[in-house]
Amino acid sequence: MFRKPILALIILGAIILAGGAFIMITSTPASQAQAQPASLDLTVYNSNIGLVKEIRQFELNTGVNQVVVTDVPSRIIPESVHFRSLDDPDAVVLEQNYEYDIVGSQKLLEKYVDQPIIVITQEGSKHEGTLLSGSDDIIIRKEEGGVDVLKYDQVRQFSFPALPEGLITKPTLKWLVDAAKAGKQDVEIAFLTNGVTWESNYVLVLAQDSSQLDLSGWITLDNRSGATYKDARLKLVAGEINRVQPTPQPRDDYLSLEMAAAPKAPQVEQREFAEYHLYEIPRPVTIKDNQTKQIQFLNAHDVPAEKIFVFDNWSGDFQLTDSGAVQGNVRVKVRFNTGAKGVNAQLPAGVVRMYQPDEDGSPLLIGEDRIDHTPKGEDVTLTVGEAFDLVGERKKTGSKRLGDDAWRESYEITLRNHKEDQDVAIHVVEHLNRWANWEIIHASPQEFSLLNSNTIEWVVHIPAGGEATVSYTVEYTR
Repeated sequence: MFRKPILALIILGAIILAGGAFIMITSTPASQAQAQPASLDLTVYNSNIGLVKEIRQFELNTGVNQVVVTDVPSRIIPESVHFRSLDDPDAVVLEQNYEYDIVGSQKLLEKYVDQPIIVITQEGSKHEGTLLSGSDDIIIRKEEGGVDVLKYDQVRQFSFPALPEGLITKPTLKWLVDAAKAGKQDVEIAFLTNGVTWESNYVLVLAQDSSQLDLSGWITLDNRSGATYKDARLKLVAGEINRVQPTPQPRDDYLSLEMAAAPKAPQVEQREFAEYHLYEIPRPVTIKDNQTKQIQFLNAHDVPAEKIFVFDNWSGDFQLTDSGAVQGNVRVKVRFNTGAKGVNAQLPAGVVRMYQPDEDGSPLLIGEDRIDHTPKGEDVTLTVGEAFDLVGERKKTGSKRLGDDAWRESYEITLRNHKEDQDVAIHVVEHLNRWANWEIIHASPQEFSLLNSNTIEWVVHIPAGGEATVSYTVEYTR
C-alpha cells in the first residue's frame, strides 16, 4: 500500500531537482539464481532455433531488486527474453539487460587504458608504467619517461592490479525488478536461442528379394548455442516455421558426438501441434554444449516394399551418342508407405541411408536419399542409385511445325536388359512441356498412365537379355 506514495515522492523529487541535479535510486543487492533451474524445458525446431523455459528461485526484497542469471547461452536472442514471477503477479520488470562483454586479454587491455600495468616479455624483460593503448600494439608510458611499444607475440605475461569494471566471465542476464512482497519466489524465464537444431536420420535395410524392409529413425540433435541443458524436458517440432531472417552468427568448428543408448521403453512420443508435428522425449535429457546427441524414435520391421526401375531423361547422368540420342542407366528406386500397413508413423525430413544384405548376410550400403516431412498414409519413394546392367536410350525421331499455333514431335525410347537371369519392368517417364495443351496421337505400347498434367508413364516388361522400345508422337497447340 506504500508503493504509490513512494513513486509520487520520486517523481516530485525529480521535478524539484530538475536542471542538472543528480538523482540516484538505490536497489537491494543482486539476487543470484540458484545453480541449476528447478525446472527446464527445451523445445527445438528444424530451423536452428530453440525455446528455453526455466523455473528458477530468487530471494527478493520488497521494492527494487537486481536479479542476475549467468549461465545463459552465448547465442541467446536477448529481445526474446520473458521474465515472470509465479508467486508475485504484481512484480514489475523495470529494466532488462543482456551483458556479453566477456573477459579476455584483448578486452582487459582495451578496458585498462590509462591504468598502471606490468608486462613481462618472452625474453623475461619487465615493462612497467601506464597503458596508453592495447588495440594493435601494446604502448606503455614508463614512470621515468619514455614510451615502450610491444608486439603481442613478444608478451608472455600481463599483470593488472585490479579487474576493470564492466567485464564478465559468462554471458549474463540482469533485471531490475520491483517486487510487491519479500521472500523466496519462483520465477519463469523464457527465451529463444540460435545454435540449436535437429534433423532426422534413417537406416533402411532392404531384404535380399527387395519385398520388405526394416526402417529405424534417429533424432540427431546438434547443440552449439553456448550452453548446456541438464535434465531438460525435450520437445522437437517438425515443420518449417516462418522466421525473420536472423543476422548470421559464427559457428564453432569443434563437435563431439554422443549416441544415446536405446532403452526398451518407448523413446519418443509423437503428436500433432498446430500445423506441425511434435516429438516429446518421455525422460530427462542432458544436452551438452558443442554436442551431437542421437535418440531413436522409430523402429519398424517387415514393412512391405517395392523396388522399381525408372528411365527418366530429366534425372540421371545422360550422354549424347553419335546418333543424336541421349543414353544413360536406369535409376533404381524403393517405395514404401507410411500408413498402418507400412511404417505406421509420420516421418520428419532427413537423410535415409539404405543397406541390403549380401549372400553371406553382411549388409552393404546401396545408396542414400533425403525425404521431406511426410505425414502418415503417404508413399515414400527413395532413389537408390543407377542399375549397372539396365540401359536406356532416347532419340527424337521427328519434329514439325504445324502453323503458328501447333507443333508435332516424335520420340523413340529403347531399353536394354543385360541381366542374364532376371526379367524386369521399367517405368518410362516422359515430360510434355513445350506447351500447356497436348495430345498423344500415336503411342506404342498404347497403354500409358497420366502422372500429372504434363507427365506420362509407360511400364515396360523386358525379358532377361532382351530389349524393348517405346515410341510416341505428341501434338502441342496453344
